[in-house]
Amino acid sequence: MKILAVGDIHLGRTPSRLPEVLAHRSRDLGPAGAWERTVNIAIDTGVRAVLLAGDVVEGENDFFEAYRELEQGVKRLTREGIHVIGVAGNHDVKVLPRLAEHISEFQLLGKGGQWEPRRIDDNADSITFWGWSFPRKEVRESPLTDQSFKAEAGINLGLLHCDRDAGDSPYAPVTSRELQRAGIDGWLLGHIHKPDALSAASLNGYLGSLTGLDRSEAGPHGPWLIDVSQGRINEVVHLPLAPLRWEAVDVNLDGIREPVEAGGRVLSALQELDRQITEAPVAPDLTATPDAIGVHITLCGRTRFTMAVLNEVSKRQEDIVYTGSNARQYFIECLSADTRPEIDLEELARQPTPPGLLAKRLLWLDEPEGDPDRDELVTKARLRLREQGQMPVWVELDAGDPDPVEWLRKAGLRALDQLLAQESDTA
Repeated sequence: MKILAVGDIHLGRTPSRLPEVLAHRSRDLGPAGAWERTVNIAIDTGVRAVLLAGDVVEGENDFFEAYRELEQGVKRLTREGIHVIGVAGNHDVKVLPRLAEHISEFQLLGKGGQWEPRRIDDNADSITFWGWSFPRKEVRESPLTDQSFKAEAGINLGLLHCDRDAGDSPYAPVTSRELQRAGIDGWLLGHIHKPDALSAASLNGYLGSLTGLDRSEAGPHGPWLIDVSQGRINEVVHLPLAPLRWEAVDVNLDGIREPVEAGGRVLSALQELDRQITEAPVAPDLTATPDAIGVHITLCGRTRFTMAVLNEVSKRQEDIVYTGSNARQYFIECLSADTRPEIDLEELARQPTPPGLLAKRLLWLDEPEGDPDRDELVTKARLRLREQGQMPVWVELDAGDPDPVEWLRKAGLRALDQLLAQESDTA
């Protein structure tokens, strides 16, 4: 018996920061397109059930769009005799039960925060899924407290949207110990978008989001194909079928003699990334590959051309900068610099000049915590960043506290690059 386990889909959400040339493909490159690919692979591989681990829908305002996409997929699956079973997460605590009422073929487990089993048999094998759904948007108590499972014959798997080992979380906090002591064969978890390294020997962890929703969710994303035979979990395979993928690439600028040479370095880095993705092992039944890849490029190495390269490369951010294997399109989603000047910072820091004073402070950042100069500088930066983050223009972003060391280093290196360029111009 084969089943397909799907993490957070977030139907109704569209990918962030697509270039203008891909904006018309936002539906196919987003969660809706990933869900359609999941339905196709489920039918092609003949799975017995598709499991949805919560946050199927982005939010309450996405009912009608999510209804259309979810209904089409569920009806295609059920016409093939495939069960569709899910639980509600914190994003779709209200909307998913409403969708289940309108889509009778969709089986919602654990409504109202009550554990509920669903058993599926296939010849000599059987799997019982134990599901629990969010009864409200915030749940601060563990859904496993005082819960005991009377495991049925065959394989028993838990389907849960939760925050594992996160302390006092408002999103159904559970501990790894609670999951291990539950007495069932594995847990398929939703909520955290980075997938765990699941395997037949250890089927206990996060499925990850079905497709990366922004550059913080880099790497392969997709559903998990689980094979059960002769009363045991035989194989667990991650299917990286997300149509849009995010990756981070370092481009070393050591030794370039003029800014235009950086373009060749960027192209070489994208070609290497394309080779790695193309040659990565995938399941034999998987034909879909990423259609587009948003790349966060970080310039690194020693160079005096940082600002010139940033200005030159940033002009291409609205373009497809490279077309790789299978017509896969690469675009620059973000461009940053972590370069160092060609001059030695320690030597420069000994000079009583503005660049020397700045170099001295940059060197402080490399000192360990506990160094008084470093800690004072980082503390001041943290306070200033928080002040800026509380301004009305930024509060809606909910981006969390930025890393002050990273901000100081990037800002300092850019400023040093400009100071040295000014000195060179006046020499």
